[in-house]
Amino acid sequence: MAARASAEVAVAATDRGEVRAPVIQAQARTLGSITAAALCLPGLFAPAAAQSGAADERVIAVKLSHYEDRQPGLDRIRAISPALYLALPFASQWSFETTLVHDDVSGASPRWHSAISGASHMSDYRTATTAKLTRSFDRISLALGGAYSSERDYRSRALSTEMRIASDDNNRSWSLAFAQTDDAIHPVNEVVENESRRTRELALGITQNWTKSDVVQANVSFARGRGYYSDPYKLVDRRPRERDQTSVRLRWNHHFDQSGDVVRSAWRYYRDSFGIRSHTFDVAYAKALGEKFMLTPSLRYYTQSAADFYYDPVYDPNIGEPYPLGNPRFASADHRLSAFGAVTLGARLDWRIDAQWTADVKLEAYEQRSGWRLGGGGSPGLAPLRATIANIGITRRF
Repeated sequence: MAARASAEVAVAATDRGEVRAPVIQAQARTLGSITAAALCLPGLFAPAAAQSGAADERVIAVKLSHYEDRQPGLDRIRAISPALYLALPFASQWSFETTLVHDDVSGASPRWHSAISGASHMSDYRTATTAKLTRSFDRISLALGGAYSSERDYRSRALSTEMRIASDDNNRSWSLAFAQTDDAIHPVNEVVENESRRTRELALGITQNWTKSDVVQANVSFARGRGYYSDPYKLVDRRPRERDQTSVRLRWNHHFDQSGDVVRSAWRYYRDSFGIRSHTFDVAYAKALGEKFMLTPSLRYYTQSAADFYYDPVYDPNIGEPYPLGNPRFASADHRLSAFGAVTLGARLDWRIDAQWTADVKLEAYEQRSGWRLGGGGSPGLAPLRATIANIGITRRF
């Protein structure tokens, strides 16, 4: 689980309030107009390179990701993650999608308020798979999904259902989804044994062709979790066994008719019963470079407040580890629960090799600082974190 906490930086660095098992924000169904085809609202289930194909196309995509983060004077975590995506339509109205990901994580353990020193080294793995079966009708689609993730000290299983309804002119769609995730937690230091956590989530969404060049989307989700949330690898970490989460996400994509370029923008607000409040702002510009290439630079800013039970660390000169004053019921010095801001700069290049083959490469640079929190007043005593993420992929449609 220590490796999981570190690897989550790679996948949730800008969504710190939403570190949990697979979410049920479903893909936006392709709308029946040129607008949706041009804007191509991305989903979270499949690789982006595989989402722009027609619904009756079979797709196979392979990706390789490399993640590495650093603190001043310390190279920390490295993760290499090969992934496979497969989409198979069949029997006219049915489709099946599946993903398989394996993470190899190694490096120095976190310095940030952890019982394991920065000189310690660790290694871990994660193997995860998802599957989704969809049945399409005239204006309605129904889907059933599942996910499984396994680590040395952590197991997660999830089931989800989804319904989408399109308007008569196919310019508007509504979505309703529900998921349940069951986690089993077995830390190797045996601080606790046979702990568990269960989360139920409900998501609602609407996608609208606003004009012939604009698509807007709104999503809201509610999650209710019960079980073990403490970090067994930290010396002082006691968290509530209940966590309720709410998030709202708005998207607006605009297509420039003459150039074919697309601007994608999004804002997300998140709050939970731990006391965390966060905002995420995203913008990306997809620029066509001739007929075969598309370059997409992107910028993301994230800011959050600290959890109610987060305490700023003051290191004892003899003991070393920080302790909270008094003996509070809940307490944690986990940096992910602190107040901070973060910026991610990225660029992606897509290459349409021919009608069947496409390739893509993406680079991102992430930096997190307590002083970058919106409005100032971030948590003191935290070293800045920098990370780089590189992805390369190839997709075949047939």
